[in-house]
Amino acid sequence: MSDPNIVSRFDEIYSSTNRAVLALITAKCKCTADINDIFQETFMELYQVLHKRGTAYVTHEKALVLRIAKRKIARHYSLVERLYRVLPTVSTDGDDWDSDIPDHDSGADSMEDIVIDKLMLDEAKKLLREKPEIVKKVFYLFYETGHTIPEIARLLSISESNVKHKLYRTLNEIRGLLK
Repeated sequence: MSDPNIVSRFDEIYSSTNRAVLALITAKCKCTADINDIFQETFMELYQVLHKRGTAYVTHEKALVLRIAKRKIARHYSLVERLYRVLPTVSTDGDDWDSDIPDHDSGADSMEDIVIDKLMLDEAKKLLREKPEIVKKVFYLFYETGHTIPEIARLLSISESNVKHKLYRTLNEIRGLLK
């Protein structure tokens, strides 16, 4: 059974650091498909540290969690690279845009509309998969995490105009594709 002090301390650290950790992982990852795995592994290790060493061990919570995240990124990519050398059929390309259209429980949409929506979504996913990782990261940070354009520029070490260019140009391509 979990110690309530550990759970409450974990929740406190998570709520104060999750945004910074997600930003760091997104900026440093080679592939956007790896972001959620590394994020989850980071906080699982934090919980293990709290459980093993106690809540008093953590004095600089943000520094600890960011250090764990950096190690997780390094370990993840060293393992992926080793696997790729041994098994060349292992794909390091991720499909980060695999969420399906929500189930339509109301009878308002016809089957034809649902199929058309699914086909359009598949086309948009395909276009995004073909984009460079930096574009995928901009989309992920903007739409998934809610970061602002200046925050994204700072995290990815690119100019704000470059972030806007990548975001709006790709959006225009998607709009053109879907018209």
